[in-house]
Amino acid sequence: MSANGKKVVVAMSGGVDSSVAAALLKEQGYDCLGVFMRLGNDPAQQAGDELVACSPEKAAKPHHQGCCSTNDAADARYVAGLLGIEFYALNFQHDFGGIIDYFVREYNQGRTPNPCVRCNEYLKFGKLSRYARAVGADFVATGHYARMGRDADGTVQILRAADHAKDQSYVLFGVPPDELPRMMLPIGEFPKSEVRAMAQRFGLPVHDKPDSQEICFVPDNQYFNLVKKRSPETVKPGPIVDHDGKTVGTHDGHQRFTLGQRRRVGVALGYPVYVTNIDAASNTVQIGPPEDLLHRQLIAREVNWLCARPTEPIKCLAKIRYNTPPAPAVAHLTGPDELTVTFDEPVAAITPGQAAVCYDGEILLGGGWIEQVQ
Repeated sequence: MSANGKKVVVAMSGGVDSSVAAALLKEQGYDCLGVFMRLGNDPAQQAGDELVACSPEKAAKPHHQGCCSTNDAADARYVAGLLGIEFYALNFQHDFGGIIDYFVREYNQGRTPNPCVRCNEYLKFGKLSRYARAVGADFVATGHYARMGRDADGTVQILRAADHAKDQSYVLFGVPPDELPRMMLPIGEFPKSEVRAMAQRFGLPVHDKPDSQEICFVPDNQYFNLVKKRSPETVKPGPIVDHDGKTVGTHDGHQRFTLGQRRRVGVALGYPVYVTNIDAASNTVQIGPPEDLLHRQLIAREVNWLCARPTEPIKCLAKIRYNTPPAPAVAHLTGPDELTVTFDEPVAAITPGQAAVCYDGEILLGGGWIEQVQ
């Protein structure tokens, strides 16, 4: 794609991936504008809207922290200054509050949420895209490990990353289809090691910054504590039952558990046990052997299809969580907002609240949010 002076809003998190994305686009001749999204998870971010242009002289020293903190904003600003591109920090705290509410609500309903997918859908390729239009930008770019492509008719597609071990296309399934022509994913062709090497070549001090392993608004990784703090009235003791429904223990809140969990179950039965069901209505957690987690079919809703909606069942590869490989399946749109996925072989721990995402080889077709397991 020729730059031709086109303007790109680059979502810069302060990490190495988005920093290299900005550097590559600048090198290719695009007019880049770096944007850091203040999400309000850091107490030091509680000020109002901030629009701060950046220059190398004003850039702070880089830090080595997680994601979306004040230090990360400083790192993003510093990199933008080194690259000589404009930089703005936008306050998305109010909008992000809705994602945190969703996160808490899902756990309270016995489901396991995926806030990263929601963030991409609502913020990065939602509100940030609207901001890009307002400032006259042609594209929005991120540091996701995925690729943009086109089919034989020229229709824009999202493809899996060249490095499947780092592929992040799963978290992009909810992107509004009309945003695809305005998306750029500059690092999807490269392995992580090469991205870090490019960061060194560009002279970016974040080249060795560790990857964030946490959800940005749960910096201590203690999800249960967040749910308990924000909705204390919903967290109550309840029974833990075995495969046959016999009470074998108690828990201090079903929100502490997720399907497939093995560690910290709190019950020893003399053989390996896993969380096999969470019934929020009765506040019951069920445990059992690993075979109790195996299922072949799921129903998903809030369906988002990034290509032509299939009218017949299609063979595909389906992924039920970010960190598991896709498995052969048949996907069938069984309603205007319902997707049924039937796997060739049983898969473990299909989890309500997670996304079921379908692929045709390298092509991201779309998906939906898992509602039922059959």
